[in-house]
Amino acid sequence: MTVQQHAREIHEQFSDQLDVSVEEVEERLDTLVNEYSIPADEARRSVVSNYLDEADMDRDDLSGGSNETVQVGDIDADEQWVDLRVAVADLWEPQSESISQVGLLGDESGTTKFVAFETSDLPELTEGESYALGNVVTDEYEGDYSVKLNRTTSITELDEAIEVGDDSTTVEGALVDIQSGSGLIKRCPEEGCTRVLQNGRCNEHGEGDGEFDLRIKGVLDDGGDVHEVIFDQEATEDLTGIGLDEAKQMAMDALDTTVVADEMAEGVLGRYYRVTGPTLGRYVLVNEMESLGGADAESTLIRARSI
Repeated sequence: MTVQQHAREIHEQFSDQLDVSVEEVEERLDTLVNEYSIPADEARRSVVSNYLDEADMDRDDLSGGSNETVQVGDIDADEQWVDLRVAVADLWEPQSESISQVGLLGDESGTTKFVAFETSDLPELTEGESYALGNVVTDEYEGDYSVKLNRTTSITELDEAIEVGDDSTTVEGALVDIQSGSGLIKRCPEEGCTRVLQNGRCNEHGEGDGEFDLRIKGVLDDGGDVHEVIFDQEATEDLTGIGLDEAKQMAMDALDTTVVADEMAEGVLGRYYRVTGPTLGRYVLVNEMESLGGADAESTLIRARSI
């Protein structure tokens, strides 16, 4: 999407609240993108945030304008307002009181994670049912696209059953590396943001105390190719046997969070695994894991969470 296209969409979103022209929006974006070399999607988020402040609006109050109905497999940009026709493929228990529902939505192109917030006061979706969802906003983190339902989202139950395609990938091999950003991490405490803090700072929301989480970003080598995989908190606990409370205590005792990833690495590096899950950017998100240790290999089913 070009700077001009971003500018037109932002202008449409704020035309009823602010006296701003498309040219003014484009100039702001152009300065960030071409003078300061900020990626277009980040520049868009920055400009939208500034206009939200000027208009004294919450993000949930923002209208997406005239939306295109898309398939979840075609979502490839952040901060886009779209309409969907999907089935609820899976629901799981929210890990935050601010979230009313979280799970997977799917159509024939695959699945994507969705989040609905308590403040949006939306009707609950039912697992297995199909819906037309109007005015949902896309989100992206490390190549993983998801959607957020907000107070402007319309929900219409469909009589037809939307078929959900299987977008899972299975890879196997020796776990040869645990990448930086693994072990005990902190995520942004802002509602709806799951970004990992870097030096105590979220790229979108600035400095914050953060909330502890566990994650392993690993590399499986099958002897011919390497595959990057992500284990979320539940998958990491099952893989390593180290829970969140134990990890926090380890870090507290050592006054160093890196000891957690080191301890995890000692127990799993060099071992063979088969994992299955959706491909998110260059990573496979682990939904199922099997230890390839011989005849007594144990298979574990893990429900996907946010990464």
